[in-house]
Amino acid sequence: MLQNMTFCLMRVNKILKYRAPNLALLGVLARETLINCAMMMVILTGVTSSASAFELKPFKDRLFAYPNTLKSEDNGNYRIVDYKELRDINERDEVPVKRVNKRYIDMAGRRASKKSNVLTDYGRANYYYAGKSKSPTILTIYIHGSRGNGKQGMNDVSFGGNFNRIKMLMLKNNGLYLSPDAEAFGPKVERKIIAIINKHNGGQAGRRIILACGSSGGELCHRLSNNSELAPHIAGIAFLGSYGSDDYLTSLAVRAGVPTFIGHGSRDGVIPIAKMESFYAQLRQTGSPVQMVRFETGTHGTPIRMVDWRQTINWMLAN
Repeated sequence: MLQNMTFCLMRVNKILKYRAPNLALLGVLARETLINCAMMMVILTGVTSSASAFELKPFKDRLFAYPNTLKSEDNGNYRIVDYKELRDINERDEVPVKRVNKRYIDMAGRRASKKSNVLTDYGRANYYYAGKSKSPTILTIYIHGSRGNGKQGMNDVSFGGNFNRIKMLMLKNNGLYLSPDAEAFGPKVERKIIAIINKHNGGQAGRRIILACGSSGGELCHRLSNNSELAPHIAGIAFLGSYGSDDYLTSLAVRAGVPTFIGHGSRDGVIPIAKMESFYAQLRQTGSPVQMVRFETGTHGTPIRMVDWRQTINWMLAN
C-alpha cells in the first residue's frame, strides 16, 4: 500500500513541475489526482484487512509440501525447488501421470464436483464447480490452456492429485472452486468468466478471488487483471507454466498491489524459463508483491502438479 501512495505522490509532483501557461488547470489536475489517490488508499485498506483476516486451514500439507529448496533469493520470494520426475511422478503416482496414489486424495472432492452453466450475452458459459455455491468466503478459479477444458481442472487423480487438493481446500474453508470451459480466449470468454464468478460471488466486497491460469490460459489472467469490475476483488493471481505481458505489468490489479505467483519448470519447452524470470524481475520493480518458484528440471505441466496451493493462497491473502 505504501508503494501505491508513493506512486500517487510522484504523479502529483510531475503535474506540478509541468511547465504550461494554464497553471489553474494544473492545480485542478493535481487536486483531482490527490483525491483519487486518497480514495484508492481507503479501498485498499478495507480490502487488505478483509483478506488478511482469513487463512486457509490445512489439508494434506506434508504430502504437498515443496521438495528441498536448492536456492533462495529476495527474502524467500524467489526459490529454486528440487524436482525429480522419478520421485514426484513415478513414486507419487499409482499409474505414472494418469493416477496418483490414493493417500494424496480425498474422494469427497469428487463427490462434491458438479457441472453447471450460465447464460450470457455471448452465449452459454459452461463450467464445473465444487464447494459453497452462494457467497463463499473465498473463490478460486482455474483457467486451463489451449488444449484443455473445464474437466482438466476437476480431475482428482491426475496431476499428482493437486486439483483434488484445491477442491478440498475450498470445501474445508467454506470456499468455492471453479473450472470453466475456456473454449477460446479473448473478450467474449472474459465476459463469460466474469458472469460465472458473479453468479456465485454474490457481490461480496473485499478481495477474496484467486485467479490461477495454466499455460496459454494466462491470456485471460492478463485480461481479468485489468477488468475494472473484477480487479478490486482479486486477492491474487497465479501463473502456472504460463507467460507474462507488458499489459499485466501496468494492469489495475498490479497497480493496486495484488500479489502475483509464478510457478515454472526450468525445462519448459513451450515458454522458456528465462522469459518468466525476466517477468518476475519486472514485477519486482513495480513494487507489487510477487513470488516465483522455479522447479528445477521441471517441464511445462510441472507447476500444475507441484504448486503448493495452500501456501500460495495464504501468502496472497496475507499481502
